[in-house]
Amino acid sequence: MKNSYLLLIFTLLISKLSLSQVASVEKSTYGIQTGTLGLWIHNESRLSNKIALRGEIGFDGSIWGGNFYPKTGYVFAPVFRIEPRWYYNLDKRITKGKNTNANSANFVTIQTSYRPNWFTVSNYENVEIVSQISAIPTWGIKRNLGKHFNYETGIGIGYIHYFAKNAGFLKDEGYAAVNLHLRIGYRF
Repeated sequence: MKNSYLLLIFTLLISKLSLSQVASVEKSTYGIQTGTLGLWIHNESRLSNKIALRGEIGFDGSIWGGNFYPKTGYVFAPVFRIEPRWYYNLDKRITKGKNTNANSANFVTIQTSYRPNWFTVSNYENVEIVSQISAIPTWGIKRNLGKHFNYETGIGIGYIHYFAKNAGFLKDEGYAAVNLHLRIGYRF
């Protein structure tokens, strides 16, 4: 009888271990995303089971208008981003039977961006930006829409530094900055 109980416990333990899933971010994912004002290509590479390093290049945009301008203007400038993302609720999503493919989970990150004054795309001629760097702690979510499509949203408050002296101003400037984004994308 003891042997039967031991065999039953051993069988249940082995089946539990074989059915459990280890929550982990993807080894590497590539994709393209667009939002209200921009277009970005990204890669996320696994650093640990819960942390991925996201690298991104693309174009951030701005619009302006008003009484002083004959027409509404827009400008797109290149941006480079790098951010370590901690996907903190992967285990909870797996426990609830929810999808975690392509790092579909909530995350916390420090979004670090560099926008150089290399070139711009605008409906006005000779539009330039002031080169800038920012670091913004951000909370966000990323979810899948089918096999290849996804959406992402995030919010954060941090710091932005403008290299204004390089553009002819008297001194550099730094301010509080807000990151509020909503994007939809395609994963390759």
